[in-house]
Amino acid sequence: MEPNDGHRALVDLEAAYKVTIVTQNVDDLHERAGSKKVIHLHGELLKARSSRFEHLIYPWPNDIKLGDVCERGAQLRPHIVWFGEAVPMIEEAVKVISKADIVLIVGTSMQVYPAAGLVAYTDYDVPIFYIDPKPSLNYELHNADNLRVVADKASTGVRQVVDELLM
Repeated sequence: MEPNDGHRALVDLEAAYKVTIVTQNVDDLHERAGSKKVIHLHGELLKARSSRFEHLIYPWPNDIKLGDVCERGAQLRPHIVWFGEAVPMIEEAVKVISKADIVLIVGTSMQVYPAAGLVAYTDYDVPIFYIDPKPSLNYELHNADNLRVVADKASTGVRQVVDELLM
């Protein structure tokens, strides 16, 4: 997979504004597109971490094999969050979104928690753009007047919103 125009549009936005991307995706498409500040809520597939010492994280572009161990001797595992595990970057994401001036929600069903709950940490008057080909919000936003829904795929919908924000 390669970065699409939605990824590249966010890089264009970053050239004009302070942008932090909070993603549930475990790929590196944002980084390959050129984004500088990316918070990976669910980890990163191209990294490995110790199965016993979570803070020991390594770049790891290859398969992890039995016997691949960290510096303290514990087996390595993918640096991703499995279902039922804590989301270690959620607190950092809350800090970022609580200070945001604009929020773009892109390509999500808004059903996976705790990520889906992040929007509740925005200030009351923050504009929210929800970009998804089949948008569905099953809960009340604290100010739906500031919500704009763009029923489009990320590669074209993000570009549309970013171009408007850059005008």
